[in-house]
Amino acid sequence: MSVARRAASVALLAGLSLRPVGLPAQGTRTQHLNVPYDYYTLKNGLRVVLSRDTTAPVAGVGVYYHVGFRNEPRDRTGFAHLFEHLMFQGSQNLGKLEFIKLIESNGGVLNGSTRFDFTNYFEVMPSHTLEAILWAEADRMRGLAIDTSNLRNQRDVVENEVKVNVLNQPYGSFPWIDLPMAANENWFNAHNFYGDTKDLEAATLPDAVAFSRRYYAPNNAVLVVVGDFENTQTRTWIERYFAAIPSAQLAAAPDLAEPRQVKEKRASRVDSLANRPALGLAWHVPDRRSPEWYAFGLIDQILAQGRDSRLYRALVQDKGYTSDVSAGINWGLGNQFNYEGPMLWIVSLFHDKGLPADSLLAVVDREVAALQAQPVDAATLARAKIKLRSSLYDIVEQFSGLGKLDLLASFALFDNDPGELNRLEAQFEKVTPALIQRTAREYLRPENRTVYTIIPGAKDAGPGGR
Repeated sequence: MSVARRAASVALLAGLSLRPVGLPAQGTRTQHLNVPYDYYTLKNGLRVVLSRDTTAPVAGVGVYYHVGFRNEPRDRTGFAHLFEHLMFQGSQNLGKLEFIKLIESNGGVLNGSTRFDFTNYFEVMPSHTLEAILWAEADRMRGLAIDTSNLRNQRDVVENEVKVNVLNQPYGSFPWIDLPMAANENWFNAHNFYGDTKDLEAATLPDAVAFSRRYYAPNNAVLVVVGDFENTQTRTWIERYFAAIPSAQLAAAPDLAEPRQVKEKRASRVDSLANRPALGLAWHVPDRRSPEWYAFGLIDQILAQGRDSRLYRALVQDKGYTSDVSAGINWGLGNQFNYEGPMLWIVSLFHDKGLPADSLLAVVDREVAALQAQPVDAATLARAKIKLRSSLYDIVEQFSGLGKLDLLASFALFDNDPGELNRLEAQFEKVTPALIQRTAREYLRPENRTVYTIIPGAKDAGPGGR
């Protein structure tokens, strides 16, 4: 999770070459994204996605494990994030930090992150070094060098990271930890996923070994290769290095379901480091890949994305209540596409001390009510679809093909269908004004909302305190 925040620094080298996005000329047919891919599964259960693009002589590799914040052990909060750190501490043939040295000494960049539903590791390297990356990723999938010293050291690193990045930062857990904890009922969706200190300190070597065997197995992972490579040779390397890794008896998937929210929730905490109040709002969104889910993606564009959005116009331009509005599905930890379980649409903003949060909330309510009252006009819907399409292409192009890699991995991991990426535009194009209105009426109900406020003032207990 911490490492994900540094991912923006790796945007070097060329990404996927795509057409510019804009309004199609009248009478022309809009061309859809068409990412080439080859998808297959090894005998040990490892799913593999290959997507060739010879725009630049680089290759990206990602390994996505189907374990994240949601399914870490109840008495080991923060363990999924802790294990992300342990993955860089050495493996069967690579000593401590030698994985990092291998990548960087060959002119590459690497990173990893922990999200709600996966933990991922990815590298971008000159394409002639691809075999070395595959060998190294297979080496740590086969067996980490987990010992008491590494565990103790990385536990201290994670605890210090929490102190530096969350506890001792203004708004450190807002809204990305605070709102899920306040809005959700199911422990798997609602616990402090950065980790409680007492849980991290209680982590033992047997815990780490069991976690590795349970989740870091080929049949719980997806391997994605993007960029400039030769398909047949790459398949040979993958078979050579990954096929002999034994599969595992996977843990039963937890029940992530959230009950239908029928009453507005309110929560707050005092932040001694904050200099302005903050307001966070969250609504539970429709089930992923349902018609309403696609409609909500367009609602996000209409209400909150860009300076032409209704909330920006109302709150920033008309009222001057705030200088910006941040919002999104899976806000702060990804995008609308790279998660699996229940999710929130979050809106957050900062405002002056003399302005009550309910004044801003009243403006939000007016814009939501207008969306619920009548279907949007054709021009508004067309603009929202263009904005969403542009956003999708931006994701695909980012970080030397790693945005494309992330989407292919997510659809393979959660849906066993990386080709869903190429069908997204068509799904959003099906959304009608009537569907947007129905979706807004059901999912933007006041009863489906959580209101969270940050109050500048005296010292508070910590992240998620309320």
